[in-house]
Amino acid sequence: MWKYIILLLQIGLVLSKKSSESSSGSSSEEDHISIPPPQVSTQYGTIKGVVDKTFKDETIYSFKGIRYVEAPIGKLRFQAPVPLKPWTGVYDATYDRPACPQPASFPTDEDCLFLNVHTRKLPKKGKNPKYPVILHIHPGSFTSLSGNSAMVGPHYLLEKKVVLVTFNYRLSALGFLSTGDELAPGNNGMKDQVFAMRWVKENIAAFGGDPDCVTLAGYSVGGVSAAIHLVSPMSRGLFHKVMIMSGSVFGNGLFPNHQIDLAKKQARLVGCSDDNNEDMVKCLKNASAEALGNSLEEFRVFGTDPRFFWQFVLEPDFGQERFLVEHPTISLLKGDIADVPVMTGITHDEQISLAYPTVTSEAALEVFNRDANKIFPYSFYYERESDAITAELQKFYFNNQPVNSNSLESLGQLYSDALAGFAVNRAAQLLSKTLKSKVYYYVFNYKGNFSNFESQGDVRYVVHFDDQLYVFWNSLSFPKFTKRDPDASMVKKLTTLYANFAYYGNPTPKESKKLDRVIWTPFTEENKLYLEIGEQLQMKSDIFPERYAKWRELFPLPNVTSALA
Repeated sequence: MWKYIILLLQIGLVLSKKSSESSSGSSSEEDHISIPPPQVSTQYGTIKGVVDKTFKDETIYSFKGIRYVEAPIGKLRFQAPVPLKPWTGVYDATYDRPACPQPASFPTDEDCLFLNVHTRKLPKKGKNPKYPVILHIHPGSFTSLSGNSAMVGPHYLLEKKVVLVTFNYRLSALGFLSTGDELAPGNNGMKDQVFAMRWVKENIAAFGGDPDCVTLAGYSVGGVSAAIHLVSPMSRGLFHKVMIMSGSVFGNGLFPNHQIDLAKKQARLVGCSDDNNEDMVKCLKNASAEALGNSLEEFRVFGTDPRFFWQFVLEPDFGQERFLVEHPTISLLKGDIADVPVMTGITHDEQISLAYPTVTSEAALEVFNRDANKIFPYSFYYERESDAITAELQKFYFNNQPVNSNSLESLGQLYSDALAGFAVNRAAQLLSKTLKSKVYYYVFNYKGNFSNFESQGDVRYVVHFDDQLYVFWNSLSFPKFTKRDPDASMVKKLTTLYANFAYYGNPTPKESKKLDRVIWTPFTEENKLYLEIGEQLQMKSDIFPERYAKWRELFPLPNVTSALA
């Protein structure tokens, strides 16, 4: 039921070495006795990790809670990340550190910029295995969740010979405050991501990874992030393939130069004056991180909408290193973009779970229908006071009828297209036309034994995050698969596709029985091909054509000529 999606969107790691060990899937202390704790030497110092097991009992080495920049606290709050200083002694990387501040029942802390490295093999006697690296950007709307291993457990993906890196980046106001001046130009959460990528380039060889074979992978707002790194000048050359999953930046996005209105609202919520930027930022620097993180729900307009408000901005130039300098779709159309292989796609029913609280509440339905012109731009992510667009969406999805208790699928389709589907579809279209590299498009439609949205009667949906159940073990929400589980076949298929892409930039480099002998044909504007990942892998063409045609009509491409003028 709805509780599962709420749980996934708000849950994180309980901080303690004991919980770290239990979430790793270890059955007893004996699992760790036969192999001594692993140590690696990086350019910053020596790091001690732990030995763990995959779900099929392969040995892996995990290094958790590695600091990758200086702590963003005190005078460094609202500042760009500061490079890490070396340490002496042995760094204890045997447990996860806190998540970044957010409403949560688990430990959070402003000192949260840590990463985790999971690997199958470490260098030995000068021999480096040079496994491909998958650098995973966590979801959570830039306001919640983390890269900690209780949610992004390596136990499935590390069946393959890859190195997995997950990490935290600053969230909400602490990561995305932007006042339009030099006091807070913005994008610090995105710059944290860049610094994590730089850390990987400098240090991953010590963990058996290949710094020249890095796949940047992101899901939901992590997918939005992965897409925008394609055009950021700060990110260029730090990755070699990209996976843009269930979210993108090339659709119906908003790209302001600042978010001063959000900054002022944040100030008022923690008791700061918003009369002038200098005094406001000074006060915000002294507010408690807990108060800033816990104010998230005060920014909602309708229920849990908008999902997406704190975000990156087109960063004004004050002499700093800038993350985003122009509208990302304009950069793409100009060809000012990293030309790397792309794997992108969605789940079949994506965000239908977001429609559930509305269609099951008479009070919510009354407000949603009455205040549609106010709610729609926030819920479905377009410019405020766009009544004409709201009217077109009401006509297309609801035939100009009020949304009611039977509108789960139609309202769910609207949420899905607005928050993921259209942007991913346009990304596939534009990237396939602009890049020399191949674009692989998918729709995940496998109905397994678990889901983030409970079946509605006899109808089962495949929703946001459901594909990730077979790539990472979220030990706080789901049991760990065993190799005898029926769903283990999808774990094998999906992790094989991921690993193949990380190795070769092609998810199916050759015909394979384990992948149903399918060859994944790259997407083009002409063939519109995608891989349906269901009980069987099969190529299909032109997903949701009428729905995406309506969005292309309502949100035309920006004018590159005007941008160059």
